[in-house]
Amino acid sequence: MSRQQGRRTLQDLATAAGLSLAATSYALRGLRGSEATILRVRQLADEMGYTVDPIARALASGRTGWVGVSGSLRDLWQQDFSVLLTRALRRGGRFATIADADADPELERRIVEQFAAQRVEGALVSPVDPTADYWQLLGPEVNVVSIGDALTNRPGSGSVLFDNAYGVRTALAHLAELGHRRVGLLVPALPSTPGRPAQLLAPEIADALGIDLVAIAAPAATAEAVEVVSDLLAGSARPTGVFCLSDSLAFAVYRAARDEGLRIPEDLSVVGYDDHQLAVLVEPGLTTMAWDEDAIVEAAVNQLENPGGIPLFRPDLVVRGSTSAV
Repeated sequence: MSRQQGRRTLQDLATAAGLSLAATSYALRGLRGSEATILRVRQLADEMGYTVDPIARALASGRTGWVGVSGSLRDLWQQDFSVLLTRALRRGGRFATIADADADPELERRIVEQFAAQRVEGALVSPVDPTADYWQLLGPEVNVVSIGDALTNRPGSGSVLFDNAYGVRTALAHLAELGHRRVGLLVPALPSTPGRPAQLLAPEIADALGIDLVAIAAPAATAEAVEVVSDLLAGSARPTGVFCLSDSLAFAVYRAARDEGLRIPEDLSVVGYDDHQLAVLVEPGLTTMAWDEDAIVEAAVNQLENPGGIPLFRPDLVVRGSTSAV
């Protein structure tokens, strides 16, 4: 049978297969029928150009199969992490609609409104503002799982939390042990972004370690952050080390240091956060905090089906060539 033009319906497919509508639907989804029947129906669907109408499926089953995925995608690690989430959802027979919040709470609010209008079945979010009221726009019928920080104003949301206190303390302690006493902190946020636990914890931890911390916010995109980092590195009072709350910002430090004629790690030590795949490709390799991404993805997707419990993930320090003693 040659591929036919126009949208084909489930009834068209059922007629071609000589089966009832129900039997055809079950075979397509691999739920019932012999292996031969399932294979024959799927081959017919492909030949006819039949695709499942998600709206019709939602009306029939009460489930859309669509899950909203939101994060700030100019951050390199969040780009890769979103891909891992979509792959995991696809393996479970779900589909992802991805939205870029771009570290902007107002844009994130509009994304939440869009998810609500699309009637997504669930949402996996790396929130810009985990304290915002707009998360309540996703009704109780939508399973929402927040990754990194809990949604404090949406009771009942699932959470996969990061032990940022441990991560920040470990990274700053590493610099302190190397003798660094003036350290820059780069936060991957716009000035309008509300305070987040990791960046709120850093000054207290630095003070306990005897570190003079110079905290600045920089755009999440690597290229746009270079100018901000250059200002931090200019002058005689520049820090001897920089701790970045994302590897994207750490890569910006590499570029800014080169522009300023500074050598890494001889003149400037750099610590990142995430262990992006590029961390081993830059020269010298980036010292950073690494997450078990596969385990985080599995925990987040499982929370969609089985809410309950709050998994807490702790990053590991991976020491490479970007840090040295003062």
